[in-house]
Amino acid sequence: MSATSGPNRTAILGGGISGLAAAWELAKAGQPAVLIEQDAALGGVIRTNVVQDCVIEAGPDSFLAAKPAALELIRELGLADQVIGSNDHLRVTYIRKHGRLIPMPDGLMMMIPTKLLPVAFSPLLGWGTKIRMGLEYFHSSPPNAPERSVAQLVREHYGQEAVDYLAEPLLSGVYGGDPETLSANAVLGQFIELEKKYGSLTKGTLAVRAQRKGGPAGSLFKTLQGGLGQLIEALTQQLDGKIDRVTGAVVSLARSAEGWRIGLANGTAVEAARVILAVPAGPAAQILAGLDAELAELLAAIPYNSSMTIALGYDRQALGHPLDGFGFLIPKVERRKLVACTWVGTKFNHRVPPDKAVLRCFLGGAHIDEPDDALIAAIREELRDLMGVTATPAFHTVQRWRKAMAQYTLGHQGRVREIRGLAGRHEGLALAGNFLDGIGIPDCIRSGQAAVRQLEQAG
Repeated sequence: MSATSGPNRTAILGGGISGLAAAWELAKAGQPAVLIEQDAALGGVIRTNVVQDCVIEAGPDSFLAAKPAALELIRELGLADQVIGSNDHLRVTYIRKHGRLIPMPDGLMMMIPTKLLPVAFSPLLGWGTKIRMGLEYFHSSPPNAPERSVAQLVREHYGQEAVDYLAEPLLSGVYGGDPETLSANAVLGQFIELEKKYGSLTKGTLAVRAQRKGGPAGSLFKTLQGGLGQLIEALTQQLDGKIDRVTGAVVSLARSAEGWRIGLANGTAVEAARVILAVPAGPAAQILAGLDAELAELLAAIPYNSSMTIALGYDRQALGHPLDGFGFLIPKVERRKLVACTWVGTKFNHRVPPDKAVLRCFLGGAHIDEPDDALIAAIREELRDLMGVTATPAFHTVQRWRKAMAQYTLGHQGRVREIRGLAGRHEGLALAGNFLDGIGIPDCIRSGQAAVRQLEQAG
């Protein structure tokens, strides 16, 4: 086995956005580093395709503007002039109910009503749920409530229909998970804090909105005009020559005289003084199995779900539908194959030419092994039933993401604390990734940056 090494350098295992953010922090500080990624392309699930002048995201299409890490990194890379916001004046999200697309009522923050009249007149929810939503303002919660699932939290405050037609479809697009198993403390931490302080989620949300009134306004979602792939391209180009790059699959991690020895599948090894492990929890467990079985077991216990995105491109006139909103969500209780669909040109300007339309469809991991033709035929049938779309797509793209979505199930925060405690026993080792404290792009960037700071503080 041969080895490559460098004096006092940091090895970053994983070239997704978490690993790239860590590499950028080290490069800015002039610290030697090597990035090891098994795929030839960097960026993980962030990938942009351009087909017939349409910008199509294979993975995430945007990030929350309220979390600053992504925008700060974009500015550092000189891409600030490429940032665009979602067209929030057109932001209508539809929910399928009894085979029809019904707009979510105005004033809903997730499943929390901040305006009663739009909810009262909406056919999305029954009168029992509407009355319960109104009375929730007077809800009181016991102090120090135990950890609950998302479904339990929403059910306690607003009832089962709010779980089925609001919480489940809204969170399926983000986590691809089941609200009965997702931890409310890990997924909806801000709502847990509001519950502790106000008892009522509605009362707490209204209080927070009143405090922010008059503050800076802006789009809820931000992205880059040419797609989030621009972020990966800029990082790749600006890191070139500042850090080393190795393409290969990591299979082991062990202590060495220099600090760490990273074994690769091709029989070679990389030596480094410090290691940032920025791969998903499952691969991280496999890499660490020979070093720390207890840590590996905890990492392996974090579940992941798979997902698919299928984009269908149309001639705009042939499509027929007005595309008057951001798209639609399909609750599990009404679901066939489609989980959600984004109307790309409405959500973001500059993504789709005026003479075209792109419907970006999301499917769960249960269908990931089905052939493209069968999936596209099934989706077209659903789009015909829901939107009246009978036109033949001019083009399509298909992307499968296997075990890409970390699931923050009950007990997740405790597991993460334990994982960090066990990892802390190994000097010069830090973890980063979407299985820790957030799965969004800003969360992953912050995770990579935090790993670098952790190693710096440890000396």
